[in-house]
Amino acid sequence: MDPADQWVFNPSTGSYELRLDPADDPAPTSDVPRPGGTGGRRRRPVPEPRPSSESGRVPAARQEGASGQEDAARPGAESRQEAAERPEAGTRAGRRRAAGKAPSGKGEDTDRSAGPASRRKPKPKKSKTKKALIWGGGTLAFLLVGTSVAAYLIYQHLNGNITKVDVGENNAAVVDGPVNILVIGTDKRSGKGNKGYGDEGSAGHADTTILFHVSEDRTNATALSIPRDLITDIPECSVKQEDGTRKPIAGSTGVRFNTSLGQQGRDPGCTWQTVEKLTGLQISHFIMADFNAVKSLSSAVNGVEVCLAKDIDDPKSHLKLSKGRHMIQGEDALAFVRTRHSVGFESDLDRIKLQQQFLSSMMRRMKSSGTLTSPTKLWKLANSATKALTVDTGIGSVGKLKDMALDLNKVDLKHVTFVTLPVLDNPNEGPVKKTVVLDKPKAEALFAMLRDDVSLTEVKQKQKAAKAAEAARLKGTKAAPADVRVKVLNGSGRLGAAQDTVEWMQNNQGMIRSGNGGNAPADQKKTTLEYAPNQADQARRLAASMGLPGSALKPGTKDAEPMAQMTLVLGADFKGPGIPVAAPHKAPKDLQRVGADDRSVCAK
Repeated sequence: MDPADQWVFNPSTGSYELRLDPADDPAPTSDVPRPGGTGGRRRRPVPEPRPSSESGRVPAARQEGASGQEDAARPGAESRQEAAERPEAGTRAGRRRAAGKAPSGKGEDTDRSAGPASRRKPKPKKSKTKKALIWGGGTLAFLLVGTSVAAYLIYQHLNGNITKVDVGENNAAVVDGPVNILVIGTDKRSGKGNKGYGDEGSAGHADTTILFHVSEDRTNATALSIPRDLITDIPECSVKQEDGTRKPIAGSTGVRFNTSLGQQGRDPGCTWQTVEKLTGLQISHFIMADFNAVKSLSSAVNGVEVCLAKDIDDPKSHLKLSKGRHMIQGEDALAFVRTRHSVGFESDLDRIKLQQQFLSSMMRRMKSSGTLTSPTKLWKLANSATKALTVDTGIGSVGKLKDMALDLNKVDLKHVTFVTLPVLDNPNEGPVKKTVVLDKPKAEALFAMLRDDVSLTEVKQKQKAAKAAEAARLKGTKAAPADVRVKVLNGSGRLGAAQDTVEWMQNNQGMIRSGNGGNAPADQKKTTLEYAPNQADQARRLAASMGLPGSALKPGTKDAEPMAQMTLVLGADFKGPGIPVAAPHKAPKDLQRVGADDRSVCAK
């Protein structure tokens, strides 16, 4: 406490008095009754003296009624009467005058007859600039808090929209390597306005399936459409039950691909495993959409542009559009991706072309500045997408979906290609062909390109570098087939792969000094060939025969003994004897494909 503040004005006496303890503040002497008390004057208590400057202790309190002479007897003491006669003693100005100093501030010499001076130091007035800063800072803080609350509520709302399915995989939303996302369009008729499309009781099969492969360096992507009527094998899978247990579902051989979902209670995890077995690619995540997803997402972006080379009137899909370009959404969008009886040969393969055109256009629409910079459109799109889509647990939150989307957004649309899996009419059917089978040479070449991240677009620098590196490794003389000594180990995960390869080498390639080394210590993704420097010519011969990429060759540093064998370890990329392990640098001929940035496509 400032000693100057211990001198307080007493309105009862009109003088300043010493007060050491705020609790001892004298009550005003007045004839006005105090609340809860009686009227009349009340004698104020005598304030206690200051502490001794030498000892720091407070002398014993004076007894009530002590005379001023006792005060005067104490050296340096001042009577209450003297204090009353000098009211300015309690002010800073008074103390400065007593010390012979000039007043320190304006207003300290003014007449005090108008009333007592405040015992507290007046607060400096704030400038207009400071006031503006304070109000601005307060407003900003309020907005930040308000925005944070709104963002949290939006986040919780969108999270609540998402439907998740536990397929037994929980991969990270963002990875350093390549990404394979399985996009499934189900024909389930649930939801408002969908009963009129027929097949009302459908369990929801894999009516449309696209494997979206994004390269490791995010320079290119390939969207591979898998026909629903493809005859394939569906492996055994398991489906999570409500009590947390998993129910096994037996596999099927030689059935339609679309039965990998819905049939026998299969969930998207069963389709996931079917595609992995078919392509040899490891799936990262799945996204499933139903009829309502097509309607709501196309409406959320205010329409998707499509082009028709002729008039279409399809009563089965309810599509009725004239020749030319149209902006479609809602029911028209759903009708467009479902129609097949008015285009091409009225097959599922022709419908796939329409779907690829539609999805390419939607991607361009979603990435346009008008959508991404409009809060209203962005909210509408996010709300519709989270309501309409079903995903795996690895991307089962808004935050994870956002992270994945930002990662995939690095790919330029001009390097995104939609292709259809190469197939042939099923030779086991009669004149009317309803199903298809793999065109194995073309399909395997395409799968190999995806596994090796070979772009289907013109990423020329990357392709030239890959070709140069491979040519450098494979360039040089090649040993005669009979001089190739190699031990084959099976790390592919395919039963009997090593023995099959040895038999092919001996019987078809003339490599009579090849042998079966049994199983590798562990399975591996890529096929490798280890050899010594003095075996380089043998390695080049073997690489040429098997179609090994240059990256598969692993030269040692020391020469081998004359009769030593090289070591060939078959990896998961090995698909069988005689099938090149290396991916081709060009897509198979006559591959049906559409560039995502191609605006000139029109359905015929």
